[in-house]
Amino acid sequence: MELRNQLPTSHPLTAPDPPPERVTGPPELHHSKGRYRDRVRNLMRRMGLRAIYQKPRTTVPGDPSVRFPCLVDLTQVTSVDQVWATDITYIPLQKGFLYLVAIMDLHSRHVLSWRLSNSLDTEFCLEALEMALGGGRRPEIFHSDQGCQFTSADFVARLKGERIQISWSGRKRCYDNILVERLWRTVKYEEVYLRAYSDGWDAEISLARFLWRYCYVRPHSSLGGKTPHAVYTEAEPCSTRPGLTMSGAGTVQ
Repeated sequence: MELRNQLPTSHPLTAPDPPPERVTGPPELHHSKGRYRDRVRNLMRRMGLRAIYQKPRTTVPGDPSVRFPCLVDLTQVTSVDQVWATDITYIPLQKGFLYLVAIMDLHSRHVLSWRLSNSLDTEFCLEALEMALGGGRRPEIFHSDQGCQFTSADFVARLKGERIQISWSGRKRCYDNILVERLWRTVKYEEVYLRAYSDGWDAEISLARFLWRYCYVRPHSSLGGKTPHAVYTEAEPCSTRPGLTMSGAGTVQ
């Protein structure tokens, strides 16, 4: 257990790069990696060490009467409002957790809307969809996984009502939603895991600030140093500074 003291404990985003032996572990551990894997696992359990990864299941398969093919090819996404994508992740609190859904334009990486909920129902996903459509713009294709929220009759009917093509991820199509998954990684490692939200209100305020900076302030190298909002609205110049919103609604002062 003394090996634990050799690991760096500095802040993950500000600590300097550790030497190679601290990244891969001390040499003596490598010689016995195969023989003592169970012992290492037992020691990690006793010390309370564990990996940070998604635990609550956020994709519960639905049983739709009609299925839609996957229409997304990231190499063919060349303009805004060509493809919108959505996904759900979980946000840990000091006690319990919440679910976060977001809708993103894949070309600009702009987060069009987002909502928090304490349950995996369809309602908060529909609210996020209404917020995104409330901006007066429509995508050609709306992409999601086959979770029961997105395959529900109400969600599908809302998209069909707007004459939007529906695209669902299928087997062996794990990269179709990679841009939204990359957003989740950024949100988790640069915001959520560095804080301990006391409740849903605290989480919503902090996430609103972070996502506002992500869309309106933070330049993206993949966008040529522009912000997602700048790319999304290049054809529509904005004369006023956008307000900070809570789950895509009401301005925060």
